Amino acid sequence: MDTSLSWIKDYCLDLDVSPEEYVDRMTLTGTKVEGYKALDKDLDKIVTGHVLSVEKHPDADKLVVCQVDVGSEKLQIVTGAPNVKENDKVIVVLDGGNVAASHKDGEAEGGFKIKKGKLRGVMSEGMMCSIEELGRTKYEYPDACEDGIYILPPDTPVGIDAIKLLGLDDQVFEYEITSNRVDCYSVMGIAREAAATFNKEFKYPEIEESGNNEKASDYIDVEVKDADLCPRYIARVVKNVKIEPSPKWLRNRLASVGIRPINNVVDITNFVMEEFGQPMHAFDYDTLEGHKIVVKRAKDGEEFTTLDGESRKINSDTLMICDANKYVAMAGVMGGQNSMITDDVKTILFEAATFNGTNIRKTSKRVGLRTDASNKFEKGLDPNNALDAINRACYLIEKLGAGEVVGGMVDVCESLLEQRRIKFDENKVNNILGTNISKEEQLEYLKRVELEYDEKTGEIIVPTFRQDVERIADIAEEVARFYGYDKIPVTLPKTSDVNAGLSYKLEIEELVRNCVRYNGYSQAMCYSFESPKVFDKLLLPQDSWYRKAINIQNPLGEDFSIMRTISINGILTSLATNFNHRQKKVQLYELGNVYIPHDLPLAELPDEIMELTLGAYDSGDFFDLKGTIEDIFELLGARDRIYYDDSEPLPFLHPGRQARIIYDHKDIGYFGCVHPKVVKNYGMKGDVYIAVLHMPQLQEIADFDYKFKAITKYPAVNRDLSIVLDKDIPVLKIEEIFEQAAGKILESYKLFDYYEGKNVGENEKSVAYTLAFRAQDRTLEDTEIDKKIDKIVAKLSEIGASLRA
Repeated sequence: MDTSLSWIKDYCLDLDVSPEEYVDRMTLTGTKVEGYKALDKDLDKIVTGHVLSVEKHPDADKLVVCQVDVGSEKLQIVTGAPNVKENDKVIVVLDGGNVAASHKDGEAEGGFKIKKGKLRGVMSEGMMCSIEELGRTKYEYPDACEDGIYILPPDTPVGIDAIKLLGLDDQVFEYEITSNRVDCYSVMGIAREAAATFNKEFKYPEIEESGNNEKASDYIDVEVKDADLCPRYIARVVKNVKIEPSPKWLRNRLASVGIRPINNVVDITNFVMEEFGQPMHAFDYDTLEGHKIVVKRAKDGEEFTTLDGESRKINSDTLMICDANKYVAMAGVMGGQNSMITDDVKTILFEAATFNGTNIRKTSKRVGLRTDASNKFEKGLDPNNALDAINRACYLIEKLGAGEVVGGMVDVCESLLEQRRIKFDENKVNNILGTNISKEEQLEYLKRVELEYDEKTGEIIVPTFRQDVERIADIAEEVARFYGYDKIPVTLPKTSDVNAGLSYKLEIEELVRNCVRYNGYSQAMCYSFESPKVFDKLLLPQDSWYRKAINIQNPLGEDFSIMRTISINGILTSLATNFNHRQKKVQLYELGNVYIPHDLPLAELPDEIMELTLGAYDSGDFFDLKGTIEDIFELLGARDRIYYDDSEPLPFLHPGRQARIIYDHKDIGYFGCVHPKVVKNYGMKGDVYIAVLHMPQLQEIADFDYKFKAITKYPAVNRDLSIVLDKDIPVLKIEEIFEQAAGKILESYKLFDYYEGKNVGENEKSVAYTLAFRAQDRTLEDTEIDKKIDKIVAKLSEIGASLRA
């Protein structure tokens, strides 16, 4: 949204501020100004002049020597302009002045200085300039000569500031408007905010009764068949139309916000659209068959040619404006070529309507056509605004002599917005803000933005153009932004919960985050949007459930077209970036969601599962990563029942160096060395390690119910067992047998030796454990321990293991 400061001043009276102050104060009150540009940038020392005489240059056929009165002095200026004549009023750049160097798309670029000097031997003391040399275009000044200097009206005073005369002493501001502030997508809305910000009077645009003694209903009939998509449609008729260039003030207003002036009728519709934020459209009345307007949905498979000459496919979700037999406009987006305004138009039909914002947005996207009108309509306009907008347009038609307005209008209105009422409580406002602002001061701030107070009911009456004000919190926001955010003191939030703190979920996440940090990992932030190509990079088979990802309806591109179902791509991409930047040692972690659909296409929301993902290279090996995982389990009080399983290998991990993490027979993650092909796919070399832990399962198994036992006074008895077993049997099986067979008197066990070689079978291994036995209430006897050892040996034999001889 752009506005010029002079346009704002039309409605915000007595506004006298510098551009810098305007930017700062408007931004602080919630109307964020992105920046501004000065129309007179690179223009300096430019005045009006009177050409006293024109003589041929003695040494150049295409140059003339002019004597020019600039008020304070008479100058001799040499020019090649073919249109300069004696007694012309012209624009003169004085010695040392600046003009625009070039012009592109309505904006001056750079500038150059004018200096006294000789041209072909004759002294020239300044320069007469064209409108382009002031950074403007012929569209803004249609009376300008195509290849010559700009000639001012004969009654122009001599020696005055030409920049001010032409209205170029102005600034254009660019705003960032949030989508809930529909009212601020108009110059009038911005001016209302400026008036409130600077505490000035806001002046509503001039609208006088227009129209002759005829009735518009005798000229046009309007039928709205789809009122859910068009709650209001207003039509007015103008006859005896005179198409001609708009006056300078109107052209300048449109040019200042980047709209190219065309003619008086089209310019008025564009002007009112920017002024009121209400798009309008003008039809050639004589092209409307049956002199009828029908608002209805299109049919599937049809096409329609818009004003830009493009044929566009439409369907039953597209709202169209029709006459008795054909489509004449795509509602809220663009008119049709078959009803466009031409120079031969005699009678026009003005349209001001309100359309369903969501439908307009979808239509605009579907047909690939986004216009100033659709951009405003899609925000959801106030139907009450349409009436003033069309009356303003008709008033301007009469004021500019562009035609004769027919009396009355056709207004088909399904529903209007009603003023919202909100119970006002100054104490609630102060509690929300942490302030102590009086009721009178609060109401004064609210009155600035036309939020009136009903003393009888104690309610704030919200005008319909403020659709964003719905509750007391919104009222508090209005008070805060004009009171001044910088004045609001810092206070602690009030709560009745004395034990307020992190939730259990966040507490677990914080513990895990701290644990991996202590192990040297730095946090990475990865995208939830990914490319389908990720699955091939990770060597996932075509039937892998990971490939059943949710497609994004409006992706930024193919690389961000699905919701991720696996988290390791983000970490591997981040590791690859660091690797390519020659970082020697990198350890990264991420806490982020994966999105698992129940079924495709989506019938219900997917499961959002948070996962801890670790990734590292040149920072240790498989067992270092395993140690970090066990640190996490120990911190969560859940280390005793963890074991590892490599029976179901993952395709993106090295087949001989990977494992699933099992806790109490539940799969809660995996870790290992990344498959060499995957490492290559990501542009890395060497060993890369990753681990993934499912956070919901970690939350379930976390146990902070610590129990402490008194140190027993009875001694422990240690026994060493050396066991021979098949290589394929994990030592976890041995440890499970220890716990089952020895019972409560087994205090601990520890693996202290592992052997493979000639003293055992080819497919066998030898493991040696120290077992510690202890009772809490007595000294254990050898016979009791021997019974436990015999039971262990018997259980070992069941899996083919035996004591080593």
